[in-house]
Amino acid sequence: MGNQTEPFLSNGKLKRKAGSSLDETIESCIGTWAWDLPAQISVVSEWALQCGGSIVPRLPASSFFMGCLIGGFLLSTLADSSLGRKNSLILSCLLMSITGAITAYSTNIWMYSFLRFLSGFGRATIARLSCPQSSWEGVEVIGFLCFTTGFLSLPTLAYINRGSSWRILYLSTSLPTLLYAFLVHFVVNESPRWLYIKGNKEGFVQTLKSIAPPATRSSLTLSFFGSFMELENQEVLNNNNNNNTIDLYSAIKMIMERNWSFRRLVSVMCVGFGIGMTYCGMPLSVGCLNFNLYISITINALSELPSSILILLFIGKLSRKCSLLVFAMLSGIFSIGCVIIDGGRFEGIQIGVELISYFSACTTLSILLIYTLELFPTCVRNSAVAMVRQAMVLGGALSPMLIAIGRNNKWLSSGVFGLSIATCGCFVVYLPETKGRTLSDTMDEEENKNKDITFVC
Repeated sequence: MGNQTEPFLSNGKLKRKAGSSLDETIESCIGTWAWDLPAQISVVSEWALQCGGSIVPRLPASSFFMGCLIGGFLLSTLADSSLGRKNSLILSCLLMSITGAITAYSTNIWMYSFLRFLSGFGRATIARLSCPQSSWEGVEVIGFLCFTTGFLSLPTLAYINRGSSWRILYLSTSLPTLLYAFLVHFVVNESPRWLYIKGNKEGFVQTLKSIAPPATRSSLTLSFFGSFMELENQEVLNNNNNNNTIDLYSAIKMIMERNWSFRRLVSVMCVGFGIGMTYCGMPLSVGCLNFNLYISITINALSELPSSILILLFIGKLSRKCSLLVFAMLSGIFSIGCVIIDGGRFEGIQIGVELISYFSACTTLSILLIYTLELFPTCVRNSAVAMVRQAMVLGGALSPMLIAIGRNNKWLSSGVFGLSIATCGCFVVYLPETKGRTLSDTMDEEENKNKDITFVC
């Protein structure tokens, strides 16, 4: 967005003349703004949103997060029921790509916001992760690294297209997702366990053959797995705890029936809410700092790399509770520091403080997701992680509005972010330490372990 000049506005605020209507005031406001680049550079300048109040320009971002929130509840069971893992991923990619491309042809802010809502709705199922217990830490961190790479591509594309319409940027970021959907369809295999549970035993065997070493493929037949699967099915019937047969709502009911599991879920969701607000809000608020927008966003994206590397190298040695609490406090303190430090005289210090806050928020988020995996038994683990992600999304949905409200008072944006993550991070004291603990498969097994759990760092 080009820099604006405000020759007839006092401190950039729209003031209504006595006796004039709001429409007259907005029409008068539009004529008092000038842009150093063409109006089609951004939605704000093209649709004169600078005259519609501080909330309206942030509505699309909040709509996207609200779409993620609602989609997370409505689409959460598709991967375990009718669609499966692979088709759910393809559906999400197609929805995000198609709605993103159509967004480029929006004619007003309301159509634009609705399409952002649909894009968020489609994205909801991508966040659900299911992987072997022995490798989820690495898979989570690899996911963060890939997310960081995508994050870095955004300021690069924006800088390359800085003289072009915002619609070009939407097309360039949305259409490649169609290619990804095709790759998933033709290259990625469906979960063999899901195929077996759904009765597609031939597909189950073919999938295992496709990923097995060539020397052993000929020996893999349905009869080869028969005895193993019979034992597993008997165990499922006895324990009634298979995570692929319990949907989100059944799992939440199971969690709420026991005090210890309900307390854990509420605590991690509170922590997730504070982290989500800060993690999503800090990158959006860099535009309010007295610093180059492209550079600040790039540096923020780069700060996720050391965070992911830190977790990858040291997660096995870190205390879950203490490390999460420490990084949450660091993020909160430095976020408040962004408000206290004068960005005019200490511009470099202010962006440095913001980076430390965002780095700490990224690290806290990574630790929380791994911590949540360890807090709950296999039968409800995926659903518990899904609920924590939903809490993060809810916090993220509020952050654009806080930035809009705090445009002229950073205590209402960065200040609230800092207080939120620091306060919500304190809920970790109600959780047990899980470092080095063996994982449980059933609720009863996890409950029996509570007798030996310590609730201090």
